[in-house]
Amino acid sequence: MTSALPSVLDLAPVVPVVVIEDAADAVPLTRALVAGGLPAIEVTLRTPAALDAIRAIAAEVPDAVVGAGTVISAAAVADVVGAGARFLVSPGWTESLLDAMRSAGVPFLPGVSTTSEVVSLLERGVREMKFFPAEAAGGVPYLKSLSGPLPQARFCPTGGISLGSAPSYLSLPNVGCVGGTWMLPADALAARDWARVESLAREAAELRAR
Repeated sequence: MTSALPSVLDLAPVVPVVVIEDAADAVPLTRALVAGGLPAIEVTLRTPAALDAIRAIAAEVPDAVVGAGTVISAAAVADVVGAGARFLVSPGWTESLLDAMRSAGVPFLPGVSTTSEVVSLLERGVREMKFFPAEAAGGVPYLKSLSGPLPQARFCPTGGISLGSAPSYLSLPNVGCVGGTWMLPADALAARDWARVESLAREAAELRAR
């Protein structure tokens, strides 16, 4: 199933970065995002509910492509793939973590924030990466400066990106999509206002490179 997954960077212009506190919210939240046009969902491993959330989404929302974020160990790779994650995202990488992600049989986006890290991954045959933390690490100007000498690298920048700034990232030739949380406002999640989440997701899904 996972071998046929297209590049994560090409599934949608925006990948929602989701922190799920209650696994019972995972399915209705994901259904709202998918209905709004955002099928790729990154569930971060920041809460005890994350693995159960991934399992529930994988089992009950067939139109979603659920991935795991904040993957920082080989053990986490095994856990999330076993739970049904179809792609992996890390905030950074080490040799052992990269080996584990390579061996998992699903697409992965190792995190980078420097030119040297990008070159190191290119040396290892990895061309798709997460740029994190995007705004703090140089944002649009930094990624634009990489596109000349390193055109073979493609990125999903994440961290501090908003509805207003996303189009500037998406206009870059080396950016396939962005990660964001703005379609998941805390008050909407607390109120379980899935209709609002769907509306914000639809707005995000309409973003296109210009």
